Amino acid sequence: MLLQLLANGIIMGSVYALVALGFALVYNTTKTFHIAYAAIYMFSSYMVLSFYKFLQMPLLISFLIAIFLTMGLSILIERTVYLPLVKKNSSLNVIMISSIGVMIVVINMIAMFYGNETQILNPNISKSVTFGNIILTHTQLAQLVISLMVIGIFITFLKYSKFGIKTRAMRDDNILCTVFGMNINRMRLSLFGLSAIFAAVGGGLVAYDVGMDPYIGMPMLLNGVVALIIGGVGRFEAPILGGFIIGIMQSLAVWVFSSRWQDAVTFSLLLIFLLFRPQGLLGEKQRAV
Repeated sequence: MLLQLLANGIIMGSVYALVALGFALVYNTTKTFHIAYAAIYMFSSYMVLSFYKFLQMPLLISFLIAIFLTMGLSILIERTVYLPLVKKNSSLNVIMISSIGVMIVVINMIAMFYGNETQILNPNISKSVTFGNIILTHTQLAQLVISLMVIGIFITFLKYSKFGIKTRAMRDDNILCTVFGMNINRMRLSLFGLSAIFAAVGGGLVAYDVGMDPYIGMPMLLNGVVALIIGGVGRFEAPILGGFIIGIMQSLAVWVFSSRWQDAVTFSLLLIFLLFRPQGLLGEKQRAV
């Protein structure tokens, strides 16, 4: 039983890590607390639903179209909401409040067109494979493999590509990047589009497994934020570690207590880190000047 729950936790942790990585990509570089990311995550699920279930298109094609449309929404939010506020030198708090407003608008528009009830992408019982005492469905294996693949590609891309070097430079010092001639506004658009890929992939994988409703984004966003804080703000590898820790701890909570304790354990873990290691596991202490 314990091994089964740990396996489930690792699989769910890979999705948490994927989604948290997308949030971290925006937060570490632009310092924008991108709460609308919750709506972007949810939006991708409904785009898969539209093309796969309603228009009867192949699942892979529906998935790819949903990714591109989700990227478009993310870039649109940056271009029409965040960027104008940045140009007006608005505070980060103002941008965060605007992000909440965007999230509410998108969620209500989805609820208006699709309804508030839970939608199911895959009504069939998924086939499973057995590894000793551990039983995993094909959908769970797809979640694990695809999440790890996307994370691995991104980390490699971040380390060796010119865009990755610019991203790390932007994380360290936006002003210095501007001095050296980097087009910060263009980079912001690219980063918001790239972050949406992680949300779209994670949202589509989870929706195919358990379905969706217009309010699924916020719980996933909260897990992603906690994963980032636990791992360490400022490090792109950090939310990956944090995501797996949260997934495993939630599974242990189910084993020791019940599924109702998952959120309590997650936020208890957050409080412990904020009190005793606010820089996270991979972060370093910084001196304020």
